[in-house]
Amino acid sequence: MTPPLRGLIFDLDGTLCDTLPVCIAAFQDVFARYALRPYSADEIRALFGPDEAGIIQRVIGDDWEAGLAHYLDAYASAHDACPAPFKGLLPLLHDLQARDVPLALVTGKGAGSCAISLERLGLATFFSVVKTGSAAGAVKPQRIRAVLAHWGIPPEQVAYVGDAPTDVLDARACGVVALAAAWATSSDPTALAATQPAALFPTVADFARWVDRYVI
Repeated sequence: MTPPLRGLIFDLDGTLCDTLPVCIAAFQDVFARYALRPYSADEIRALFGPDEAGIIQRVIGDDWEAGLAHYLDAYASAHDACPAPFKGLLPLLHDLQARDVPLALVTGKGAGSCAISLERLGLATFFSVVKTGSAAGAVKPQRIRAVLAHWGIPPEQVAYVGDAPTDVLDARACGVVALAAAWATSSDPTALAATQPAALFPTVADFARWVDRYVI
């Protein structure tokens, strides 16, 4: 039984917006120039964990700062392919904000690309806390715990919403309610279900109905 929830923490890529193709296109642009060979989408996904700086350092080494600057330029240029959040999320966020429900963003993205997406998608004003990734590796549990400390809300009264199986596992490790967003074309509902989230949502509308029931 899910208790009434007092706060929501969101992932970004694949949860609020369909920006995973934008990320991959930007990495492919960088690696074609600096790594001197093409990288497939699957090869790039296999590098995920660190933020963009960490990924680029791992692939191209000493030129990583130039590579990161190139990445951010390419990311901004490619963002036209994702002009808006997933349909239905903006009205939901507006409603939650009007109800004074604390909202936060915890993403594995770096601060630069996160800021680009929040500004382009009109999302920057919704979140009282924004926590981004680390070049050293995956840090979502630490970031989720930092949000909980900032809010002073018990973990069982907060949910984390993400589109990856690791999001569900990280949320559970922090004691928050783990919710699986399966509405992106890049999501894998079978893999998400295997992690046994508290709830799995095929559509944003399904998630909105759940929020209306459980978020106070």
